[in-house]
Amino acid sequence: MRGDGSLERLRREGRIVVVGASLAGLRAAEALRDEGFAGSLTVIGDEPHEPYDRPPLSKQVLLGRAAAGRTALPRLRAVDATWRLGVAASGLDMAAGLVRLADGDEVPYDRLLIATGVRARPWPQEAEAELDGVFVLRTSDDSAALARRLDAGPERVLVIGAGFTGSEIASACRERGLPVTVAERAAAPLAGALGGVVGAVAADMQRDKGVDLRCGVMVTALEGDASGRVRAARLSDGSTVETDVVVVSLGATRNTEWLAGSGLGAGPRGIACDAGCRAFDIRGIVTDDIYAAGDVARCPHPLFGYQFLALEHWGNAVAQARIAAHNLLSESAERVPHMEVPSFWSAQFGVNIKSVGVPSMGTEILITQGSLESRRFVGVYGYQGRVIGAVSFDHGRWLPFYQELIETTAPFPPPFATVDRRPGGQHPVDADFPDPSVPTHGPTVTLSGYSPADRRTTFTPAH
Repeated sequence: MRGDGSLERLRREGRIVVVGASLAGLRAAEALRDEGFAGSLTVIGDEPHEPYDRPPLSKQVLLGRAAAGRTALPRLRAVDATWRLGVAASGLDMAAGLVRLADGDEVPYDRLLIATGVRARPWPQEAEAELDGVFVLRTSDDSAALARRLDAGPERVLVIGAGFTGSEIASACRERGLPVTVAERAAAPLAGALGGVVGAVAADMQRDKGVDLRCGVMVTALEGDASGRVRAARLSDGSTVETDVVVVSLGATRNTEWLAGSGLGAGPRGIACDAGCRAFDIRGIVTDDIYAAGDVARCPHPLFGYQFLALEHWGNAVAQARIAAHNLLSESAERVPHMEVPSFWSAQFGVNIKSVGVPSMGTEILITQGSLESRRFVGVYGYQGRVIGAVSFDHGRWLPFYQELIETTAPFPPPFATVDRRPGGQHPVDADFPDPSVPTHGPTVTLSGYSPADRRTTFTPAH
C-alpha cells in the first residue's frame, strides 16, 4: 500500500503510526479520525501515562493546587487506537516502513507522524546530577517528585536558569514562602526570549517578591554531603549558595536521537519539514509518508522570512498536529501550510505574560501601552522596519490587535498613538537580546536557518 498511491485505500484500511503520546500526538490522532481515517492507528509513547497537560506542572502542581497525576488532557473524541505506552521508539527503517521499539518489537506503517517533543536538558555533570535533591522539570513524574520535596520545606531552593520554566518554578517557591536563589548567565530573566528591556522588568518583579536573583553568573559545580544529598552550589563569581534543593532549568533537548542513521533530516534542532509538516530526508528531499508536529518539528514560516521555526508552544502543538493530520490524508492539491502565528503565555509572580509573533527576531522594542515602571504594558518588537512580535504584562487584551499587525506585515514603529501610552514622545530602543552565540536559558522559539523556497508569498490572515 505504501507504493500503490491509493489514498482512498489508505483512508479505509491503511496503517498510521503516531510516535509521541503527548499533546501533539493525541490531537493528531483525534484529527485523523475527524478526517475520516478508518484504518489501523497506533500511538507510541515512552512514558507510562496517558497524554497529559504540561503547563500545570510548573504552576498548579508545584503550588499544591493539583496533583501531577490529575492533569490528563481531555479527549475531544474517541480515537480507537492501539496505545503502546511506556516503551520508547528506538529506530526507524524508512525503506521497510517500520518503527523499532526499545523492547525489540517492530510496528509497520503506511504513514508516520512524529511528535516526540522535547525533554529537559540535564545537569551536565552526571555524578552531580544524581545527587539527592537535584531535579529537572518536564514530566508528570518530575513535577510530582519536586512537589513532594517542596512540601517537606527545604531550607533553600536553587533554580539554575531564569527562562520561563525556571521563573515559574521560582514564583511557585516564593508563593509557598520558600527561600529561593535563581542563577542566570544572561543579564536578566527571560532575556533570551524577550530581550533585556523586558528582562529588566522581570528581574525587578523577582527581587520584589524576595528572590535572591544572581544574573551574569553560571553554576560551576554542585556539592553533596557524605550521604549523597546536595548541599551547596559554586558560582562562577566565586560565591557559594547553600541549598538542599536544586532545580536545573537549562532548556530542552529535542527527542530525535532515535532517528540517527534512519536517513531522515533530524538532529539536535529537530526534524526539518516543509510548511505542510512533511519531513525532509538527509538529502533535502521531502518525504511523502512521514510528517512531524509539535516541539520536535521545525518548519519554514512565510511571515518570518521563511526561517525554520521550532516552537515550544502549547498552541503551536495543537495547530501543527491538525495540519499534519490533514495533509497526511490529502492529495497534494488539498494540502495546506502551517501558518499559525506563534503565541505563548506564562503566569509568574502575580503577573500574566503573553506574547504573539517571534519577539526574539526583533532588534527594537517600543512600549505602546502602559509603562515598564508600572509593570503593566505592551511592548512591540520591530525587525527590518516591520512588526515582528509583541509581549504584554497584564495587558493581554491588546494582543489580537498586534497579531493582526504581524499578519499584515505592518510597518514598525506602528504609525499610531494609543490612548494609554505614557506621554513624552517614547521612541523605539534596542530590544537588548543576548549574543545569539552565547546560550541562554529558555527561549521558546528556535531560529535555525532559511528555506531556499521562493519568498513571494502573500499571507492571508485566517480571520
